[in-house]
Amino acid sequence: MKIRVLIVDDSALMRGLLMEMINSAPDMTVVGVAPDAPTAREMIKVLNPDVLTLDVHMPKMDGLEFLERLMRLRPMPVVMVSSSTQAGSETTLKALELGAIDFIGKPRADNPKVMENYAEELVEKIRAAKGARLRVRPMSAASPALPQAPLVSALTVRPSASGKIIFVGASTGGTEAIKEFLLRIPADCPPIMIVQHMPESFTASFSRRLDSLCAPRVIESQGNEKLESGTVYIAPGHSHLQVKRTASGFETELLATPPVNRHRPSVDVLFDSAALVVGRQAVGVILTGMGKDGAQGLLRMRQSGARTIGQDEASCVVYGMPREAFLVGAVEEQSPLDDIARRALLATAR
Repeated sequence: MKIRVLIVDDSALMRGLLMEMINSAPDMTVVGVAPDAPTAREMIKVLNPDVLTLDVHMPKMDGLEFLERLMRLRPMPVVMVSSSTQAGSETTLKALELGAIDFIGKPRADNPKVMENYAEELVEKIRAAKGARLRVRPMSAASPALPQAPLVSALTVRPSASGKIIFVGASTGGTEAIKEFLLRIPADCPPIMIVQHMPESFTASFSRRLDSLCAPRVIESQGNEKLESGTVYIAPGHSHLQVKRTASGFETELLATPPVNRHRPSVDVLFDSAALVVGRQAVGVILTGMGKDGAQGLLRMRQSGARTIGQDEASCVVYGMPREAFLVGAVEEQSPLDDIARRALLATAR
């Protein structure tokens, strides 16, 4: 049975391009195209698609407003198609909060190879969306989730005094999972290094958004920062992030080397550096995501003496990366998302 896709985009050129890419995949078919939200609403009723691709900026009703109504009245898997501008990236992050499964930037027709890679990424995201677990939240775009108090008090655990470092990797569904994880982390936490699969035009907005919501300071890593308690370092979308040891302690390091597991930044690169440089002083966390990135790196972390935690299937949007890590023996303990922060902090205190 083919995956039935409805394309919603105000550009006729974009609708045609996406339709051609999606129809070229053997396991999916475009059942309709809509130039705006009102048309899409009527087509959803008639066509009952499996997955929607949704433009962020549209006439008559903007993509966010339409998504909020859709997830409240007729929840379904949505992949946002976004511009790579700062405004576009911030809107896309709000769309993920509202329940969109994933996003992809607008294609740039630089050369045939670029378009081929884009088409491959698009159909992979649609495939993942079809099998993803929907996070339905009856709230408006103007009502963001309120930060929750950390579930473990810093006084009890004394995480910042442990000398340990927490390493986190995520992909599809990870923007919200990372937010929920960090909302439960106290201000005086150990250093935390995070890789989330995301284009470079999105990681700065992502970091700023997390910094505004969470108790620790959250920054997009620029490289060569000294790791400090109370600070979270997000990998920029253009480079791998890893940890290095210097005479004065641990620092961040950025690498513009080729993609690993087709990703840059790659979770495996971060986890491998943790295994090699930090060893038993590290805590590894692998969250929701599509694919295998991070599984082998987390295994090497565990083999080096680190504590390792994987998100459980029931709380994952896509149980891909945590599943692969669990299957190779990399995960010491599986946990629902709302308990991972507590377990990670406890692991830093041992």
